[in-house]
Amino acid sequence: MRRVFLVGPRACGKTTAALALAERLQAPCLDTDALIVEALGESIADFVAREGWPAFRERETEALRRAVESTEEGSGFAVVATGGGMVLKEENRALMRAAGLVFFLECPAAELVRRLEASPLASQRPSLTGRSAVLEAAEVAAQRLPLYRKAASHALDSSRPLPELVEAMIAVLRQSSG
Repeated sequence: MRRVFLVGPRACGKTTAALALAERLQAPCLDTDALIVEALGESIADFVAREGWPAFRERETEALRRAVESTEEGSGFAVVATGGGMVLKEENRALMRAAGLVFFLECPAAELVRRLEASPLASQRPSLTGRSAVLEAAEVAAQRLPLYRKAASHALDSSRPLPELVEAMIAVLRQSSG
């Protein structure tokens, strides 16, 4: 099983790109945030409000392990969209690098803000800093940039149209298998 992990800041398009790539590859698609919500039986925002970010980060690592374990059998690809903070723990970065190919979906801060403000799920995304979406998106993305780069095998511009982004990922996958 060849796993493809998508990392990047909130609203960079990880889930959307993962679904499109998985469809194109006719592969299973997992989303670590969805795995967490399913396991918790509540929203991430509610869990974080009650238990805090450190407890959530532990759940995130558990979800990543489950995603890797559930895709061990078979041939072909599996696509995994991760939460924006997945790269904060070295353990997670190492697991993704060891288990597959990691794409960092880069996106300009202004586009992240536009997407966050337009997203119907915005209320389910707990604030990381307590600041406005504009300040938070720029600040968090800048802080995590070195970690996204460290985790990734390849960086791609996710502000481009989705079909182009998927084609760019397919091209890298073809190149890496050749």
